[in-house]
Amino acid sequence: MILPPESVLLRIFVGESDRHGNRPLHEVIVMEARRRGMAGATVLHGVMGFGASSRIHSAKILRLSEDLPVVVEIVDNPERIEAFLPDLDAMVGDGLVTLEKVRVVTYRHAGAKGSAAPG
Repeated sequence: MILPPESVLLRIFVGESDRHGNRPLHEVIVMEARRRGMAGATVLHGVMGFGASSRIHSAKILRLSEDLPVVVEIVDNPERIEAFLPDLDAMVGDGLVTLEKVRVVTYRHAGAKGSAAPG
Protein backbone atom coordinates (compact mmCIF):
# COMPACT_ATOMS: atom_id res chain seq x y z
CA MET A 1 0.00 0.00 0.00
CA ILE A 2 1.18 3.50 -0.80
CA LEU A 3 0.08 6.41 1.33
CA PRO A 4 -0.21 9.81 -0.31
CA PRO A 5 2.18 12.45 1.05
CA GLU A 6 -0.85 14.44 2.26
CA SER A 7 -2.67 12.03 4.56
CA VAL A 8 -4.83 12.28 7.68
CA LEU A 9 -4.16 11.24 11.28
CA LEU A 10 -7.25 9.98 13.08
CA ARG A 11 -6.79 9.99 16.85
CA ILE A 12 -9.34 8.35 19.15
CA PHE A 13 -9.14 8.97 22.91
CA VAL A 14 -11.04 6.44 25.05
CA GLY A 15 -10.62 4.59 28.35
CA GLU A 16 -9.16 1.12 28.67
CA SER A 17 -12.38 -0.14 30.28
CA ASP A 18 -14.54 1.12 27.37
CA ARG A 19 -16.17 -1.74 25.51
CA HIS A 20 -18.04 -2.39 22.30
CA GLY A 21 -20.18 -5.43 22.88
CA ASN A 22 -18.07 -7.77 24.96
CA ARG A 23 -14.66 -6.64 23.61
CA PRO A 24 -12.37 -3.74 24.50
CA LEU A 25 -13.27 -0.74 22.34
CA HIS A 26 -9.70 -0.05 21.23
CA GLU A 27 -9.39 -3.65 20.01
CA VAL A 28 -12.64 -3.39 18.03
CA ILE A 29 -11.45 -0.15 16.41
CA VAL A 30 -8.11 -1.67 15.38
CA MET A 31 -9.70 -4.84 14.02
CA GLU A 32 -12.24 -2.83 12.02
CA ALA A 33 -9.47 -0.64 10.58
CA ARG A 34 -7.58 -3.79 9.57
CA ARG A 35 -10.70 -5.33 8.03
CA ARG A 36 -11.11 -2.20 5.91
CA GLY A 37 -7.54 -2.46 4.64
CA MET A 38 -6.40 0.75 6.27
CA ALA A 39 -2.68 1.53 6.33
CA GLY A 40 -2.19 0.77 10.03
CA ALA A 41 -3.25 1.48 13.58
CA THR A 42 -1.42 1.90 16.86
CA VAL A 43 -2.80 1.72 20.40
CA LEU A 44 -1.06 3.81 23.06
CA HIS A 45 -1.75 3.32 26.76
CA GLY A 46 -1.49 6.43 28.89
CA VAL A 47 -0.39 6.60 32.52
CA MET A 48 -2.55 9.58 33.44
CA GLY A 49 -5.26 11.78 31.97
CA PHE A 50 -8.73 13.25 32.20
CA GLY A 51 -11.52 13.94 29.78
CA ALA A 52 -14.87 15.70 29.62
CA SER A 53 -15.84 14.49 33.11
CA SER A 54 -12.64 16.05 34.56
CA ARG A 55 -12.12 12.85 36.57
CA ILE A 56 -8.40 12.02 36.83
CA HIS A 57 -7.44 8.55 35.64
CA SER A 58 -4.03 7.50 36.93
CA ALA A 59 -1.71 4.52 37.32
CA LYS A 60 -0.22 4.75 40.78
CA ILE A 61 1.48 2.13 42.92
CA LEU A 62 -1.51 1.77 45.25
CA ARG A 63 -4.02 1.76 42.41
CA LEU A 64 -3.21 -0.71 39.66
CA SER A 65 -5.65 0.80 37.19
CA GLU A 66 -8.31 3.48 37.22
CA ASP A 67 -9.61 3.21 33.65
CA LEU A 68 -6.39 4.50 32.15
CA PRO A 69 -6.45 6.53 28.94
CA VAL A 70 -6.02 4.75 25.61
CA VAL A 71 -5.30 6.48 22.31
CA VAL A 72 -5.79 4.77 18.96
CA GLU A 73 -3.95 6.42 16.06
CA ILE A 74 -4.66 5.63 12.41
CA VAL A 75 -2.98 7.31 9.45
CA ASP A 76 -4.49 6.84 6.01
CA ASN A 77 -5.70 8.76 3.00
CA PRO A 78 -8.48 11.29 3.66
CA GLU A 79 -11.15 9.29 1.80
CA ARG A 80 -10.61 6.13 3.84
CA ILE A 81 -10.62 8.05 7.11
CA GLU A 82 -13.82 9.90 6.17
CA ALA A 83 -15.52 6.61 5.23
CA PHE A 84 -14.56 5.16 8.64
CA LEU A 85 -15.95 8.07 10.72
CA PRO A 86 -19.69 7.12 10.72
CA ASP A 87 -18.95 3.59 11.97
CA LEU A 88 -16.45 4.94 14.50
CA ASP A 89 -19.09 7.38 15.78
CA ALA A 90 -21.42 4.45 16.39
CA MET A 91 -18.70 2.63 18.37
CA VAL A 92 -17.43 5.46 20.60
CA GLY A 93 -19.73 6.49 23.45
CA ASP A 94 -17.53 8.55 25.76
CA GLY A 95 -14.32 9.83 24.25
CA LEU A 96 -12.74 12.28 21.86
CA VAL A 97 -12.04 11.85 18.15
CA THR A 98 -9.70 14.23 16.31
CA LEU A 99 -8.40 14.60 12.77
CA GLU A 100 -5.32 16.39 11.55
CA LYS A 101 -3.47 16.65 8.28
CA VAL A 102 -0.09 14.92 8.25
CA ARG A 103 2.75 14.71 5.78
CA VAL A 104 3.83 11.11 5.20
CA VAL A 105 7.57 10.97 4.74
CA THR A 106 8.06 7.18 4.80
CA TYR A 107 5.70 4.22 4.96
CA ARG A 108 7.25 0.83 4.24
CA HIS A 109 7.78 -2.63 5.64
CA ALA A 110 10.93 -4.75 5.85
CA GLY A 111 10.52 -6.28 2.38
CA ALA A 112 9.84 -3.01 0.57
CA LYS A 113 12.30 -0.55 -0.93
CA GLY A 114 11.93 3.20 -1.12
CA SER A 115 9.59 5.75 0.36
CA ALA A 116 5.81 5.75 0.08
CA ALA A 117 5.85 9.51 -0.35
CA PRO A 118 7.97 10.15 -3.45
CA GLY A 119 8.82 13.60 -4.57
